[in-house]
Amino acid sequence: MSYQALYRVWRPQNFADVVGQGHITRTLQNAIMQEKFSHAYLFSGPRGTGKTSAAKIFAKTVNCRQAPAKEPCNECDACKGIQDGSISDVIEIDAASNNGVEQIRDIRDKVKYAPSAVTYKVYIIDEVHMLSIGAFNALLKTLEEPPKHVIFILATTEPHKIPLTIISRCQRFDFKRITQQVIVERMQTIIDQEHISVTKEALDSVALAAEGGMRDALSLLDQAISYSEDQVVLEDVLAVTGAVSQEKLTEIVHALYDKNVQNALRLVDGFIQEGKDPGRFVHDTIYFLRDILLYQSAPSLEQVLERAIVNESFNQLIEKIDAVWIQQAISELNHCQQEMRWTNSPKVFIEITMLKITELRQSAATSIDNESIMALGQKIERLEKELSEIKTNPPVPQAEAGGSNTTPKRKPAPTKNRFKIPYERIRQVLDDASKSDIKEIQTIWATFMKKLKQQNAPAHATVQDSKPSAASESALILAFKYEIHCSLALDHQKTIESLLAELIGKQITMIPIPESNWQEIRQEYVHKQKQQSSTDQDGDQEVKEENKDPLVEEARKLVGDDLLEIHED
Repeated sequence: MSYQALYRVWRPQNFADVVGQGHITRTLQNAIMQEKFSHAYLFSGPRGTGKTSAAKIFAKTVNCRQAPAKEPCNECDACKGIQDGSISDVIEIDAASNNGVEQIRDIRDKVKYAPSAVTYKVYIIDEVHMLSIGAFNALLKTLEEPPKHVIFILATTEPHKIPLTIISRCQRFDFKRITQQVIVERMQTIIDQEHISVTKEALDSVALAAEGGMRDALSLLDQAISYSEDQVVLEDVLAVTGAVSQEKLTEIVHALYDKNVQNALRLVDGFIQEGKDPGRFVHDTIYFLRDILLYQSAPSLEQVLERAIVNESFNQLIEKIDAVWIQQAISELNHCQQEMRWTNSPKVFIEITMLKITELRQSAATSIDNESIMALGQKIERLEKELSEIKTNPPVPQAEAGGSNTTPKRKPAPTKNRFKIPYERIRQVLDDASKSDIKEIQTIWATFMKKLKQQNAPAHATVQDSKPSAASESALILAFKYEIHCSLALDHQKTIESLLAELIGKQITMIPIPESNWQEIRQEYVHKQKQQSSTDQDGDQEVKEENKDPLVEEARKLVGDDLLEIHED
């Protein structure tokens, strides 16, 4: 196999190629030039940021025939031998697979022997945090006082797992995530020399998906090149990474802010059907909103944007969306991200989060001008005066004035696009409801949900947060946690009712209702039943009292109930 991946072909060969880590490469170069380098180094940082590459370049530079020098010549026998691995004095060890005490003791036994081909024997231990406690203890003494011809370079992505006794014996260098701009510049250099056509939007998308790792960026670029035809475009990168385009993110943010629930849920369903990663979608949305918020606050910091590209549609969002709403939306999405870690149904949590965000109160701070504030102040002042007059001269109660005290209460205006609750139908079901009917539904409910998920996943997601609350011979009341799911359930009514009929052997009608409204109507019904029962008892007592005969009652007083006999004429 002659082909090599881009990240292998373009692995840094000198310090100048280690992009984004100038604070480290400069320090190492100065130490080499002054011949004041340490016997042990600890390179820590995220994956793909150049730790092992820098370690190998350091080993070449200190052993280069041109030393002391800031860069290895890559021409002498020492540089070439270290590069191709033919010189045994530079040893690379993978601690993930060689983490036992025996391997470290072998190093400790051989470290005293002088190098055979170069000046310094260099041990590069990658993923050093994987060593066992015994192996760390075996390494400790050697690391503290190694021979003058030995250099240890420890590389790790998780420095917190390394004992402090080891860390304190090393010079520590923390590699940082490489910025998106630097990754794009490096990839541009590579594709220019490889004569590969890639659009700027595609490079930006690759750099974003790499999350600060140069190796990850080159691997994704390699994959996108294989996927594409003549030119790598944005759609190719999105297909490879599973990310969502800025155009779609803009569309869903508009839908959420405008409280367009239907469009928001439709977009989410489309992303999942296209095979987009749900976690990636939530991550991208959070960072897109974050970029909007930052750009609103400081437009000059365009270079710190991580997900957004400033264009016309982005500027329209900046002018439209309120900062307080953005903060609340990011909080909800962050909570969704945490919940998704422990579930096998991430789509449900995303949909619920979309519903919560559409219900967020938009801050009115941006729409209040000075005139509104002045008008509000004048209204408050007028109301205070009226309240003071009422306290001084309290009004005569309506009962004393002969007025009516039956002012009808004002009903709140119905909200648009809300689910219309069939109160009369529900009351009718409650009149006919029985414990046996609801128990029959509850018995088969788990089986019903399992079969519904197999037959129709969207319908299952809709009724997942519902609860069978009452049932009659021909109807079932389902209480839903969220009102929007009542409307969505009606879209799948035929599917739900047919499956229920299959399981219980009779046709039954589903009636959805929000949980809060169900509690109200249930309490109202129970209260009404108690009042009716009390009225019936009082009526029976009155009938008995009306049927009493005065003559019979007087005779009962004289002789008692035992001797009294009553004969009808």
